[in-house]
Amino acid sequence: MFNFCLMDKSLKNNHKPSVSQLVGFVKDSYLDRTSRPIYALAYLLFFLVVYEVGTIAFNPEILTRSLTETKVVVSFVWGQNLLKFLGFSERMTWIATPFAVVVILLALQMTSKTSWRVRFKDFGPMSIECILLAVPLIVLSLGFNRSISHAQQVSGNYQHSIVQTEVVSLSAEGFSRDGQETGESPLLVDIVTGIGAGIYEEFVFRLILICLLMLLFQDMIGISWQSSVILSVSIAAILFSVHHHIFFVNGQFQTGEPFTFSRFIFRTLAGVYFAIVFAIRGFGITAGSHVFYNIIAAVLNACILS
Repeated sequence: MFNFCLMDKSLKNNHKPSVSQLVGFVKDSYLDRTSRPIYALAYLLFFLVVYEVGTIAFNPEILTRSLTETKVVVSFVWGQNLLKFLGFSERMTWIATPFAVVVILLALQMTSKTSWRVRFKDFGPMSIECILLAVPLIVLSLGFNRSISHAQQVSGNYQHSIVQTEVVSLSAEGFSRDGQETGESPLLVDIVTGIGAGIYEEFVFRLILICLLMLLFQDMIGISWQSSVILSVSIAAILFSVHHHIFFVNGQFQTGEPFTFSRFIFRTLAGVYFAIVFAIRGFGITAGSHVFYNIIAAVLNACILS
């Protein structure tokens, strides 16, 4: 379960089930409750629905077209590719992919042996917490954006952007970040794809990848817990950054956003930051923070540059 994927093996046997990987909170406190898998599921369910409905609303024919012919989040497409390999139809992958997230979170909740009770009044404070956790990345992005803009001006390839978004999406023209391909409002498209990217990128790179790497390094290879954590977080963060520039999807490698050292470093640091949030607050708050970062970035870019 993800609650313990970063926990020292020497502590597992004496550690009562808690709701976060590295920090124990007072039982049934806000921090304790909102780190549980059931809270992650309940809180993110609305965002999962918004991404599904919004994407289909922008492209009604999306259920019967090739994955390469419409704008969708790459990490979401990975799930679709896997399900298609397992025999699911094109249409069914749109239902089965988010359903897989639901099933995994339910399984984690069952193995956590924690309360299933959800207090919906916690969702407001959770949203505020996610927004506050997104702010440091916004500030960091603004700082990195200065060097990025300067490099683009020097090279004659200047692209207007105030805050770097974390949306990796696939469209008819290949890779796109700005949502300009559709006839819908670019801001609405960016918000919808930003929601999907926030959930599915955290699902792939934090919930799945970090836990698998910890199992590999600590349990299979026998590396110390501290080294396993450093290696797992670093590798996941680097791959998270790399996949904004090049990724394997639909059976082939595709290029993404033009590579710059500043962008690569920023997103690697963002990956480490999300890993720290994940280690302390669990999947729900981490994915929520990523979602709100993408939304805030999209709104700032649209408002300032309009």
